[in-house]
Amino acid sequence: MIKKVFIAAALFCSAGFAAQAQKYSIVIKGGHVIDPKNNINSIMDVALKGDTVMLVAKNIDAKEGVQVVNAKGLFVTPGLIDMHSHNFFGTKMDQTYSNGPNALPPDGFTFRTGVTTVVDAGCAGWKSFPDFKKQTIDASRTRVLSFLNIVGEGMRGGTYEQNVEDMDAAATAKVAKEYPEYIVGIKLAHFNGYNWAPTDRAVEAGKLANIPVMIDFGGSQPVLPIEELFMKHLRPGDIFTHCFGQLASREPIVDVKAGKVKPFVYEARKKGIIFDVGYGGISFAFSQAIPAIKTGFYPNTISTDIHTGSMNNAMKDMLNVMSKFLAMGMDLPAVIKASTWAPAQAIHREELGNLSAGSRADVSVLRVLDGKFQMNDTGTFGFFDYTGAKVQGKQKLEAEVTIRAGKVVYDLNGLTNPIVVSRR
Repeated sequence: MIKKVFIAAALFCSAGFAAQAQKYSIVIKGGHVIDPKNNINSIMDVALKGDTVMLVAKNIDAKEGVQVVNAKGLFVTPGLIDMHSHNFFGTKMDQTYSNGPNALPPDGFTFRTGVTTVVDAGCAGWKSFPDFKKQTIDASRTRVLSFLNIVGEGMRGGTYEQNVEDMDAAATAKVAKEYPEYIVGIKLAHFNGYNWAPTDRAVEAGKLANIPVMIDFGGSQPVLPIEELFMKHLRPGDIFTHCFGQLASREPIVDVKAGKVKPFVYEARKKGIIFDVGYGGISFAFSQAIPAIKTGFYPNTISTDIHTGSMNNAMKDMLNVMSKFLAMGMDLPAVIKASTWAPAQAIHREELGNLSAGSRADVSVLRVLDGKFQMNDTGTFGFFDYTGAKVQGKQKLEAEVTIRAGKVVYDLNGLTNPIVVSRR
């Protein structure tokens, strides 16, 4: 008996020494790496140690990794960043997206779609942010950042979001400066009325806290002119979300009759306005996106505006939205950039969205499905918007492995060896 115990202990120690001798915690082998920040677009290996990217190079020895991910035939990218998400889920049934039923706990939908970072788009205001941090940010394995709503009550719906008196720039900026690790910007959403005060108060909070503003233009009749928004109210680096929306209550960026992007939109981009997809339930239309993409006007950032409504309708998830842009003509590197490095820059978190040595070890391993293998007559995938308009695409993205902070948090087909099952 003593001899058996001795042998088992010796084997355990030997395994421990072997692990210590290995340089890396994870080696991702044989994948096609797309890292827009570093202009990498080729077959390479990626080595991680703990929560840090250590090396991207050809022919890293698999024996140097405690775990090895077989990425042959797959694409390896920085962890995807969904810059417009709604995550302040709660049990207050009359509060919609702010501690209410319309938002989503992030871990349930992020990792299975390659997303490692979400930015909550204004669910919490300065009054409710501490609760949001405690019950969502602190409790999630997904990295959760936030745009703080200019409305103190947050995204509670109804009259709360129409209350200009609750749009306190100083109080909002104060909370943003108290939580700089988590709050990356200010959000204005859902205000209805011909009134520039909400926009100006949000921008004032952004100035006081030295962070960008994300604008979701609610609506008005007559519509507020977006040329005035871009050129007179927003600053370089501020974000116009729902950029491909087409609703009667807000002005679109594409002239519907001419089928062309309006000239001042290009001037706004030159100024530094960031155009974000923010797909949502009714905030994306192919009638806007297709003419823009055809003329080379790509979104700066791709995001979902995911919530309980949009996820089960035309939007679905981050990879479905990215696949739509492939179908409309963007190439894969451009789509990856708009989903990784570009949003990292927009929220001023340059340690994210790239695979540079020393950056955060958030990695997505994606498969590009080929339409010719689909069980239909066309050999293509069908993508539709909320109006019922439909386009066909030959490719669709699927997440195979997601790594967050150096740990495999999702593995669709067991491509990691050895497999370590999380007990959480």
